[in-house]
Amino acid sequence: MLAAEQDPLGVSEIAERVGVDQPRASRLVAQGVELGLLRREADAEDARKIRTLLTDEGRALVRRAREDRSAAVGEALAGFSDAERRQFAALLERFAAAWPGAGRGGAGR
Repeated sequence: MLAAEQDPLGVSEIAERVGVDQPRASRLVAQGVELGLLRREADAEDARKIRTLLTDEGRALVRRAREDRSAAVGEALAGFSDAERRQFAALLERFAAAWPGAGRGGAGR
């Protein structure tokens, strides 16, 4: 989720976007910091606020996960004809649009 954001986020914003309560989001951020995937920094406009962002290692992990997922999708679709791929894409788009929370600015929880 942080990889898709333009700016670093506070813990409350992270909690809202991923659909967990603030204490859980805080624990997740702490784990990410401990693993070297996230870092915290003071907000440029309000030093009382702390923002969270991906480290270089975190961005590399996201990139590898996307590459792995893309390869897995390609492998799974290898036996599909072009027509079947188009049909699958249309059905998947319809499914995603119908997902609860889709289209309301949420992550489609």
